[in-house]
Amino acid sequence: MAHPKRKISKTRRDKRRTHYKATAPTLSTCSTTGTVHQRHRAYYVDGNLYYKGKLVVEAKTSV
Repeated sequence: MAHPKRKISKTRRDKRRTHYKATAPTLSTCSTTGTVHQRHRAYYVDGNLYYKGKLVVEAKTSV
């Protein structure tokens, strides 16, 4: 089994990993509510929970 003769420095290791970058999440506009939300995620509008433009959970109204 091969072993490195010398320790790889942090700088050299990090140079190799530079192409791993965080990307901004893809956003969509809801056709029902018009809010901007993250794709494939449920989102709240005025206390109601929506997913794919459909009402999933309605907000409780306290009397």
